[in-house]
Amino acid sequence: MPERALSMRRGARAALLIGWLLALAGLGWMISQRLHVSTDLRSFMPAPTTPDQRLLMEQVGEGPGSRLLLLSIRGQSDARLAALSQGLAAALKNDARYSQVLNGSFDLGALDERLLPYRYLLSPTLDTQPLDQAYLADQLQQRLDDLSSPAASLLKGLLPRDPTLEVLQLAERWAPAKSPQLREGVWFSPQDEALLLVQTAAAGFDPGAQQQAIDGIRQAFAALPGSAGATLELSGPGYFSVVAAAQTRHQADWIGRISTVGFIALLLLAYRSIGSLLLSALPIASAALAGIAVLTVAFPAVHGITLAFGFTLLGVAQEYPIRVLSHRRAGEDALASVRTLWPLLLTAIASACIAYLAFYASGVNGLKQLALFTIVGLLVAGFSTRYLLPHLLPRRVHDVAGMHWLIQARTFVDRLPRPRWIPLVVAAAIVAMLVLARGPFWQDNLAALTPLPPELLQRDARLREALGAPDVRYLLVLEAPSAQGVLELSERLQPKADALLAQHAADALELPSRYLPSVAVQRERQATLPDRATLQHVLDQALQGLPFRADLFRPFVDDVQTARRLPPLTPERYAQTPLGQRLAAMLVERDGHWLGLGTVSGVHDVAALQALGADSHGAVRLLDLKAASESLVVDYRTRILQALAAAALLLVLTIALALRSLRRAWHVLAPMTLATFLVLAVERVAGVEISLFHLVALILAGGLGLHYALFFERDTGDAAEQRRTLHATIVCVLSALLVFGMLAWATIPVLRAIGLTVSLGVAFHFCLSILMAPHARQD
Repeated sequence: MPERALSMRRGARAALLIGWLLALAGLGWMISQRLHVSTDLRSFMPAPTTPDQRLLMEQVGEGPGSRLLLLSIRGQSDARLAALSQGLAAALKNDARYSQVLNGSFDLGALDERLLPYRYLLSPTLDTQPLDQAYLADQLQQRLDDLSSPAASLLKGLLPRDPTLEVLQLAERWAPAKSPQLREGVWFSPQDEALLLVQTAAAGFDPGAQQQAIDGIRQAFAALPGSAGATLELSGPGYFSVVAAAQTRHQADWIGRISTVGFIALLLLAYRSIGSLLLSALPIASAALAGIAVLTVAFPAVHGITLAFGFTLLGVAQEYPIRVLSHRRAGEDALASVRTLWPLLLTAIASACIAYLAFYASGVNGLKQLALFTIVGLLVAGFSTRYLLPHLLPRRVHDVAGMHWLIQARTFVDRLPRPRWIPLVVAAAIVAMLVLARGPFWQDNLAALTPLPPELLQRDARLREALGAPDVRYLLVLEAPSAQGVLELSERLQPKADALLAQHAADALELPSRYLPSVAVQRERQATLPDRATLQHVLDQALQGLPFRADLFRPFVDDVQTARRLPPLTPERYAQTPLGQRLAAMLVERDGHWLGLGTVSGVHDVAALQALGADSHGAVRLLDLKAASESLVVDYRTRILQALAAAALLLVLTIALALRSLRRAWHVLAPMTLATFLVLAVERVAGVEISLFHLVALILAGGLGLHYALFFERDTGDAAEQRRTLHATIVCVLSALLVFGMLAWATIPVLRAIGLTVSLGVAFHFCLSILMAPHARQD
């Protein structure tokens, strides 16, 4: 080649490479400006179709149980732990990340000054006990005794305004129904730990915000004097989501690092060219950046799971440059090699995109993101491999077809018997294994996929029992046309609930009326309050013989008179106060009607709780969140399976049209189909219950297997080309087994499910693609 032409070619290659890298840099800059990563896991859940499923999604994200963090402090004396508990509670109460902090101590300063007169409308004390002389005299005598006790410092500020301690009685009523024991004024567990309940403002389904809340707790604790000698432990759904995300990220990171090193070593061994290796990474990098860039345009926020799973699914695209590198002939321009391969590569790309369309058809926002990211990535990787990469590859290349081991391997493959009964035998084996497999076929319990160690779950159960925290499984749902209707229904239900607690059907049951009585009850209590003259008279009589000043209790009389004129407290007004946070979570409006959510702790008799709504005509029911989640998973799976069925039909049509032969299409689709069901059968025989993650992995394995079958089915009549096909396929298989085989050893159930399924799928696809391909003609 003339020197000038060679120089021009080198200049063009350099310009193309620089332009490509600049384009990638531009995409990277665009992503950095627009990318907003979401961590709300509800994006990967389908839209609920039943009222219970909808309520489940709301409670998982916003419900009081999902936003509770359970804290314990240990390692010091009771007095020291109590001081740390008080200090931590004081620090967190001033932080907007936390809507409520409870540790057993009563903080009068936390009360809304404007709500104090409402105590006589909220407290049930006066339902059976009027404010008469006998009652006031008894209460004042008790306060006189209290003033000589350790509680004197608290009472001195409270006594003039509230001699009957209605505020403290309300605080006790609003404390967890099954409160821990009090020591040094704060909660303690039987294991001598100081306990706290913290409700976060952030949704329980938002691991990012939960991480910030947990970091804030740890920082506030570390700043307390004497905290270095104590140990702070946390539990609760938000903490679990953070731990699970961290464990998954940690394992994925180290597996990714090892797999990357192994993949690079494999390609260097296979092609013996660092330059080709670096250039072959460009289509994959382009695919990833283009996919993310499109997501930032199409969606306001990109979910972190989309990125994690998207990069995994893009593993199919790594085969495109591998095919180009393996099929290069010595002395042949890369463009000529790519032109020969392109029809099959294009078919493989289109087929993989069709398979991933099933995610988009699911209607789930997170899966739609995943589908768009993967499809855009595959298209960009494929077309950049076809139209850009060949111009950059060096002209001189080592033809793999001449390698001795490959010649022997191809000879062995060609000699393998390929009887027509192989598909029948494999199909029969699949049916037999599926029939003989024991246990449930589908994994509907999402809790079984948790990566949390048993000791964390045991600690959560222990702290939950000690604190009397609400059960995360059951809710008592009350339904009425209005909020007042719910409160009135709650009040009518309370005696039955008390009877069930006496029968030990549950340890605690909290209804909305515990925190706010209905307007009717408030008006009844208001009507029993004496006027100023009457109250002052009975108070003067009660004070006789006691060493209190006559005018000391004027604020008390003023509050009672204020309470007589107050408009009844409504949920809207109450919810705006710190004490109304709990009620806001228990009283929700939906589609023109209202729901009351009663929380249950320590369920011992589910049937008895279900019987509470037996005669309510559906107005009261016990909601099993576990059952609702399982029904949601079933609906989710059904939707994906329907989308996969439609994608499978499109795939058959695409392959048949591309190959222009039903016989050739059979040689491609039959091994892929059989291998997919063989993976399911083997996992079922091994006792594996199939989850949604297994379905995702099966689609990925099917995309990889389709490549193997397509290229093994191709018969060029050229023995050297057949060897190149085997070489490329072996490299693809080994690279997939390297990456996903590592995942199969992970301790995280989700990662292990994906790794095991794809590894088995790759192995079965490879073997069946060979055994069911027609014998190659020799030139």
